[in-house]
Amino acid sequence: MAGGEKRRGLSKSCALLIVIAGIERYAFKGVASNLVTYLTDVVKMSNSRAATTVNTWSGFTFMLPLFSAPFADSYWDRFFTILASSSLYFVGLVGLTFTAFTGSRSTTKTISLYFLYTSLSLVALGLGVLNPSLQAFGADQLDYDLDHDNDHEPSSENKEVKSNRKTQFFQWWYFGVCAGSLLGVTVMAYIQDTFGWVIGFAIPTASMLLLIFLFLCGCGVYVYADPDLKAKPFQRILEIIKERVCGRNKITLVNDHDLNAMELELQDQKPLCNCSNTEANTTTKSLPDDHKSCKTGFSGLETVKLLLRLLPIWTMLLMFAVIFQQPATFFTKQGMTMKRNIGPNFKIPPATLQSTITLSIILLMPFYDKILIPIAKKLTKNEKGISVKERMGIGMFLSIIAIVIAALVERKRLKISKMMKTTPNLDPVSILWLLPQYILLGISDIFTVVGMQEFFYSEVPVSMRTMGFALYTSVFGVGSFVSAALISIIETYTSSRGGKHNWFADDMSEARLDNYYWLLAFTSAISFLMYIVICKHFKSRSDDDDQCDTNC
Repeated sequence: MAGGEKRRGLSKSCALLIVIAGIERYAFKGVASNLVTYLTDVVKMSNSRAATTVNTWSGFTFMLPLFSAPFADSYWDRFFTILASSSLYFVGLVGLTFTAFTGSRSTTKTISLYFLYTSLSLVALGLGVLNPSLQAFGADQLDYDLDHDNDHEPSSENKEVKSNRKTQFFQWWYFGVCAGSLLGVTVMAYIQDTFGWVIGFAIPTASMLLLIFLFLCGCGVYVYADPDLKAKPFQRILEIIKERVCGRNKITLVNDHDLNAMELELQDQKPLCNCSNTEANTTTKSLPDDHKSCKTGFSGLETVKLLLRLLPIWTMLLMFAVIFQQPATFFTKQGMTMKRNIGPNFKIPPATLQSTITLSIILLMPFYDKILIPIAKKLTKNEKGISVKERMGIGMFLSIIAIVIAALVERKRLKISKMMKTTPNLDPVSILWLLPQYILLGISDIFTVVGMQEFFYSEVPVSMRTMGFALYTSVFGVGSFVSAALISIIETYTSSRGGKHNWFADDMSEARLDNYYWLLAFTSAISFLMYIVICKHFKSRSDDDDQCDTNC
């Protein structure tokens, strides 16, 4: 910038994409947060089937980026990918609104399950492609800002500035996501419970139309990657497999374009080399000569190894994702059986309690950033206060405490429910008893979810950035499938012992959700202990960067 001044805030393109991410979360949470109520009360599904449906839908939504990311990274233009996927998302919401409309107009009040599942599948397909592409597109804008606002000469000051700017971007991104989620959960749950499901689905549909309009309005401020210089890491993976199968040991560059692509790959794919450059977010600019000496070469096999080395930590995060499926399913069903009155005329919609997760994030994020981190910096002598892996571990531990509290509250609710059968004048447990578990999940979210975003962003090469975000979202996708599988297995086993033993009975006074929560707490504790062991032996890219700075 002029005069050597460095811009401290985020660019217009980053800010606009953060707003767009918030609108997308508003639309998604406006549907997902109360979907289990729609399925049980309107579609007339059982509790277990509704929970399995929501978990499977969420799993498909969050798993899809893992399959779309290779194409987004290697072949698709991110701008048009975002435009196409958001349009598909919009069509799915239109279909979902139409199912609610036809159901309300039908004399039998029945809803076509085929049309409902098709609409939900379109939403999942659009969202699964949109989310990682939107985040990667935002990271492209951030990379451009960092390269133009800082000197190219490596220094400890520039490294700290870039690190702080990356953290600022992810925190503001997450703040936008949380703000949209908060509005979606609170406003839409109330509208759906009070004014009906047609308008309750129509408003998220309109917000997606607004998202598309705003995204198109930003065409003039976005930074676009040069398609001619775009690396193709997953194509390289297929090439190296083919070469190994055929018994050949090298990849032949057939023309100048491939040679240029390989030169770019040597500059960008730092973790795939023996010694990497300082920053994970290097763009398509050439590195100084002294840093080029750090580069030793590129191999598609190294890309496979890179993904495999992240697999153990990725696996240990799955139980955290399983716990995070509970607020939208069984926590909400719990709330429907509890005392929800505030005054004579107002009842708290159970799904709105999910807003306390988001609200606790928004309120406590400044405390984390302005108080906790400075204290941690002084104690640990670490410029970030706590490492990303430590941040994720703290959140995992807090989520275990939250599910233990949920088990204790559910046991108390069951005890009162059984007493009410013999003592009719006894009031049910207040829904406010659920607040501690929601708040603790919000606090754990600050640590683990933001940490996961930064971890996978930093541990993958630049040209595989969409895959990095896909790895993050796929944790929640596989976690949803694990949750759905657990419910199916447990219901099959407990139902075979007689109806009164079914943990997920439709009669919530007979269900044993407390046992399910204890099971989640136990498996999550094992996963947390294994995570600690794995982290002790995990070597991050930042460690390689420090070694490169020393040797090069």
